[in-house]
Amino acid sequence: MQTVENESAWSRPSIRMNAWRIGVPLIALLLSVPVLVVLSYLFEPAGEVWQHLVDTVLQDYVINSLLLMVGVAMGVLLVGVSTAWLTSMCQFPGRSLFEWALLLPMAIPAYIIAYTYTGLFDFAGPVQTLLRDWTGWGYGDYWFPEIRSIEGAALMLSLVLYPYVYLLSRAAFLGQSICVLDVSRSLGNGPWRTFFMVALPLARPAIVAGLSLALMETLADYGTVQYFGVSTFTTGIFRTWYGLNNAAAAAQLSAMLLLAVFALIILEKGSRRQARYHHTTQRHQALTRFQLNPRQSLMAFLICSGALLFGFILPAGQLLWWALTTAEESLDSRFLSLISHSLLLAGAASILALLLALFLSYGKRRRGSWPATIAVRVAGMGYAIPGTVIAIGVMIPFAAFDNALDEWMRLQFGWSTGLLLSGTLVALIFAYLVRFLAVSLQTVEAGLGKIRPTMDEVARSMDTGPGEIVRRVHMPMLKGSLMTALLLVFVDILKELPATLILRPFNYNTLAVRAYELASDERLADASYAALTIVVVGILPVILLSRTITRSRHAKST
Repeated sequence: MQTVENESAWSRPSIRMNAWRIGVPLIALLLSVPVLVVLSYLFEPAGEVWQHLVDTVLQDYVINSLLLMVGVAMGVLLVGVSTAWLTSMCQFPGRSLFEWALLLPMAIPAYIIAYTYTGLFDFAGPVQTLLRDWTGWGYGDYWFPEIRSIEGAALMLSLVLYPYVYLLSRAAFLGQSICVLDVSRSLGNGPWRTFFMVALPLARPAIVAGLSLALMETLADYGTVQYFGVSTFTTGIFRTWYGLNNAAAAAQLSAMLLLAVFALIILEKGSRRQARYHHTTQRHQALTRFQLNPRQSLMAFLICSGALLFGFILPAGQLLWWALTTAEESLDSRFLSLISHSLLLAGAASILALLLALFLSYGKRRRGSWPATIAVRVAGMGYAIPGTVIAIGVMIPFAAFDNALDEWMRLQFGWSTGLLLSGTLVALIFAYLVRFLAVSLQTVEAGLGKIRPTMDEVARSMDTGPGEIVRRVHMPMLKGSLMTALLLVFVDILKELPATLILRPFNYNTLAVRAYELASDERLADASYAALTIVVVGILPVILLSRTITRSRHAKST
């Protein structure tokens, strides 16, 4: 009897340990399937279709993607770094407002800002119409910048992506040692000389990290470049998949895009490794900002207000005006259906992502081994991968499984199973998990890192299982982190366009898809309600991010 009890007591911890030991790498492997599928097509010939792409459009995809990246890089660096320095280290009227308001463009997806500026600056828009009314000019009598161009696409993307550079640059400037800056002051250097000679070199790793994120989003964009008629890898993948109906060629284009993203990841990682050479002291006293003279203050105010005006106020104001003018036609049962579909998808996927992040993060914390660490990193690599690539990587194996199962059921039992995975919400939610799990992982891991391991040891000494430790010990202490992770993933999914376009079930629309469809049909005003809803919801995590970065500096100053 005693032997049986001992075996039972021994087996329970073994089962618990094996559940985490097996579960963590198994989940990581499952979530890496789309990426592995896409990469496998690098070695599979796509036949005449691929040769046709090489001979006709592949060069355009490469050149346009590179030009777009160069344009966005210049834009986000110019706006993001300058505004970060001004709001962090200089004192001028409106600074406290700008330090959080400059993050607001993050709430507007790039494809939405592209629609609004097209409505404003296109030939039939209010700006050119007013210009013709004032001057009496007609068509062809004057030159006006073409908004639907690669330059216009780069400008649109820069306006909504500069907050990535702004956010990380500002955090770097706020975290720099006051001693180094004081030395520069004592040598008679003003704010801009101190910026170029001292602060900018020290913040370089953070700036490169923000730039890498912005360029990844540039490569992942589909709505903006498609609407502006710019041929890039993402538009090419769509055309090859739907127009030429060739999965292998679409996957090979996806693989090339994936290699470009990996190159950016390596660049960002290399920059962070060099951060160890930037030695500063740990003296984080209250900041003594540069007091700008009236002329400098006006210039700083214009720089910050210009970024906010063109990145958020103008497009949001245009969307609001369109929404007010089309309220009677837009607010109907179909709009409520769009909201319910979007909330269902975003809610279900964000909750699943949060549960998986808890499981993986605790598994890594419990095991602490390099296989568990690698597995968690593999599970979280999807955030850097464009939604188009993930969608292709999900559709190919899911469709193969459905076809194989259907064929087997027909042969064995004489009836068809139909589509069980591909073309259903299952495939779409799985793609969301692959794409956005990293957001939950990073937030949950940061929260777990603040909980002392001794609390886990005490709970285990009382024969408490891992699941009970997570539920009764960690989750109550992680309420803030869990809510933040849930909200961030929820909003990201609400804005996701290319993966939803490819994987959604037939006639199943979301706010993002409907806004894209209406704008593609030049019904820009009709698209305003769906777009404005996405923007309003997207403001919530922006406020969270701003509060977090401000509190981090206050904590260091105490």
